[in-house]
Amino acid sequence: MTQWLQAKDTISGQQGRLYATINGSVEEMAYCKKFEAKIEKNMTEVKVLGYLGDQNKANGWKGTGNMTFYYVTSLFRQMMLDYVTTGKDTYFDLVAVNEDPTSSIGKQTVTLKNVNISSIIIAKLDTESQLLDEDLDFTFSGVGLQDSFTKPVLGGN
Repeated sequence: MTQWLQAKDTISGQQGRLYATINGSVEEMAYCKKFEAKIEKNMTEVKVLGYLGDQNKANGWKGTGNMTFYYVTSLFRQMMLDYVTTGKDTYFDLVAVNEDPTSSIGKQTVTLKNVNISSIIIAKLDTESQLLDEDLDFTFSGVGLQDSFTKPVLGGN
């Protein structure tokens, strides 16, 4: 019997939520268009006698990400300006939730800890854009998985 992933179990990119907890205050980031965070292992190349190939050993990790959102908030610009003018940096948490009610796999909730802004657009004008948006790059140093997707129910004949 052949089985396949049912289309209804794919996750809609619009069926998600993103929250930032900054100085104890929760901000629902409904203005977010795109969010992506990734973990990359730090790898050390290992050479050994008797083997001509290179091997690799993980020795840590780093978390980086990017958000694109509509140009409708000064929140992150103010955080960057606070750093520029006072030297005081702000670290915060982000919670990303994927939950498509059509899908049978449930929801996934990921928390990023100690998020720190790497770069932000401080001002923007664009005569060719109907809607202004902006990119924000960030790093993070902690992560948690509170809710996990379940296995999809496969279709078949």
